[in-house]
Amino acid sequence: MRQQAADRASQGMTTLVARQSKLTAGILAISVIGWMFLAWIAVDMSQPFAQLTMPDSSNWSAASVLAIWIMWALMMAAMMLPSALPMILTFVNLGVRSGERARGGSFVAAYLFVWVAFSAGATAAQWALQAMGWVNPMIVSTSTLLTAVLLFVAGVYQFSRLKQVCLSRCRTPMGFLLGEWRAGLYGAFVMGVRHGLMCVGCCWALMALLFVGGVMNLAWIAALSIAVAIEKLAPRGERLASALGLGLIAAGLVKLLALVS
Repeated sequence: MRQQAADRASQGMTTLVARQSKLTAGILAISVIGWMFLAWIAVDMSQPFAQLTMPDSSNWSAASVLAIWIMWALMMAAMMLPSALPMILTFVNLGVRSGERARGGSFVAAYLFVWVAFSAGATAAQWALQAMGWVNPMIVSTSTLLTAVLLFVAGVYQFSRLKQVCLSRCRTPMGFLLGEWRAGLYGAFVMGVRHGLMCVGCCWALMALLFVGGVMNLAWIAALSIAVAIEKLAPRGERLASALGLGLIAAGLVKLLALVS
């Protein structure tokens, strides 16, 4: 009996490792595809798809709207999925232990759904800012006031109660999952949506800074991705969040002073 129990435990662990490895590979593949896409349009801006993402005016064609939405969605996937990996793997681990093994894909799909919806909002914001003449076709701020406001708001938000709550939930996968646990595929989808909303609540202000450095600026995108990953995953990442907030507030104030001087 003991040997049979040991064999079942060993088989369960093997299954868990296999599922985690498969899901990790899939998530990292999606992220890599996103980064490759961003590099493709940033390096070769003359190709047709890149041109669709950089309309000269706010008179966007339907093709440009779709291309820009795709660009934002792939960029969010590339930036956010790696930092969500510990939460996803913890979810898979709990699912296997509770006898619900085929739910990881539903959780990830729901998480991506939230960021795709966020990307639609970012697309609308890009159109509005371009219509006001505050960003150029490269999606870089042309307004000192806009740059200052985005930096200052992002910095202040780092110290907000909402940011702290969302960051705390993102940093403690087990606590979030035990508190939000729901059974079945639909339950997994709901949990993925709720985790995605927590991620948006944690990171939306930092994502808004993409309008400062530009969506075609790979170094700027990578810097924001690293900042998000460190504050969500690193030990005492909350301290980085606070330090980053102070730096952003200072940068915003410098821009405001330059505007009024």
